[in-house]
Amino acid sequence: MKQIHSTRSSVLVIVLVTLVFTSVALVAFIEQASNDLLVEARAAAARRLRREAYSGLEVTLATLQSFIQADNGLHHPAEGWGDPLGFAAWSPREGCTVEVKLEDESGKLSLPRVDATTFKNLFESWQMSPADAERLTDALLGWMRKDYVPASGLPTDYDQQSIPYAAPGRSLRSFSELAAIDYARDVFYDEQGRPNDYWRRFVATFSLYNYQQMNLNAAQPGVLEALGFSDPSQQQRMNDYLAGTGAYVAQGPRWFNSTGDAASVLGSAALPAQAGTQIRALRVNVTVREGRAEFRLTAVVAPPGGATIVQTTATSATAPASGTTPTASTASTPAPAVAPATPAARLNYPFTLLEITENAEMPAAPPSP
Repeated sequence: MKQIHSTRSSVLVIVLVTLVFTSVALVAFIEQASNDLLVEARAAAARRLRREAYSGLEVTLATLQSFIQADNGLHHPAEGWGDPLGFAAWSPREGCTVEVKLEDESGKLSLPRVDATTFKNLFESWQMSPADAERLTDALLGWMRKDYVPASGLPTDYDQQSIPYAAPGRSLRSFSELAAIDYARDVFYDEQGRPNDYWRRFVATFSLYNYQQMNLNAAQPGVLEALGFSDPSQQQRMNDYLAGTGAYVAQGPRWFNSTGDAASVLGSAALPAQAGTQIRALRVNVTVREGRAEFRLTAVVAPPGGATIVQTTATSATAPASGTTPTASTASTPAPAVAPATPAARLNYPFTLLEITENAEMPAAPPSP
């Protein structure tokens, strides 16, 4: 009898252990299946929202093109194109919302065309000493210009690094390159190697794209300081003119159609050659939402005669003289535009697509000067 009870007890234990393992396996399977279903559901939602995002982008560009044809270029959203979807009376399918934000990339200075004076003006406006501003200028131009002779005469030690490398002799293709430049890495990064406020202010002032003139209608204080307009009253007059406030409240928001208009507001006899009044590169941010799902699309486009991408290699770059403004051939020689095999290309699409990203991390706002 004792043996029968012992056998029954053993069988019961085996059954209980089997049930426990089965329950654990079932729970793990359900969790994995739930994750797989969630991933698939998100992918399906992204595919749906992606179509709406590109539709919103197309409508935006069509609206902008109509203003370019009517006004011979884009200057400022006050012209009426600040809400391109509303202007076109376009709406997405039911249940979706589409938001478009436009950022004038050419409101920054073109980094491939920057000169030593512009760099020094900016860095000294950051309260750097003239010696430190010159040293940082030499470090950047020594990296960006082939055979550049630094005024400070400080040598670089790129060949002494654990992985030796050489300065490329062309403009930056990414702001992350700043971490590889002698002295610049000490200025633009903290002790943990993370970008600091100087890095964010530098990114807010310069664009990686190549264009002849920046747009004063979208110039930030850092850009004006780099151009030599460091007087706060000049910046205030310009902001009041564009916003229609202060002394210009009676006329409402306005924009500069020519550099002469801007010079009269800034109180200057003439403006630097790199200052203009038309958009050369525009960043279009499209956000589509449906319930809790969200899809972000960012495209940088250039109108005819606008910005190009820097594609010069280190061996083909030509160094300008120190303190001079490089020409298009010295700063960068963009590769010939090759039309993609798409219907838009065959229809003579009016914009050049410089960059496009999907669901990229949103950049942090630059700190106030």
